[in-house]
This record gives sequence, C-alpha cells and structure tokens, in this order.
Amino acid sequence: MGIGKKAAALKWDPSKDEAPRMIASGKDALAEKILMIAEEENIPVLEKGPLAEALSSLEPGQTIPAELFILAAEVYAFLADLDESGYFG
Repeated sequence: MGIGKKAAALKWDPSKDEAPRMIASGKDALAEKILMIAEEENIPVLEKGPLAEALSSLEPGQTIPAELFILAAEVYAFLADLDESGYFG
C-alpha cells in the first residue's frame, strides 16, 4: 500500500513569531484541499515530503520545533527566490 499525500501550510511573521507556525495540515483528501486552496490563492507550493511528514504531527497554531528549522529554512529560501524573481509582484 502506497504512502498517502500529505500537505502542510506554514505562516511566519518575524515581527510576532520566533519561528514559523503550522496553520494547516492534512493527508489524502485534506491534503488535496490544502493544495487546491493554495492554487486558488496563488500561494506557492514546494514539494518537500520529509517536511510535510514531520509537520503532520503538529497542531494548528503550534510553532515548529527547532529540529525542523533547517527543513523550514529551505521553504523560506524557496520563497525568497520567488520574491527576487518578481513572483509576488
């Protein structure tokens, strides 16, 4: 049996949060819904299976633990690259 699809959404406001926070996560149909909303809202998606797997155990609103900072930093580096390319306008 294959591994189901997982998705996680993070939010980080450096002026308020010391680390990114989980805002949504899910697997299978819920993961598809998260990805659909991201597409509808023009939110960039980065496929990072190990990070989605690790984040799936967190509750919404929970700050990500320090051991996930390196994986989360890859997401924010991806977003910074998009920003530099003009993706966000």
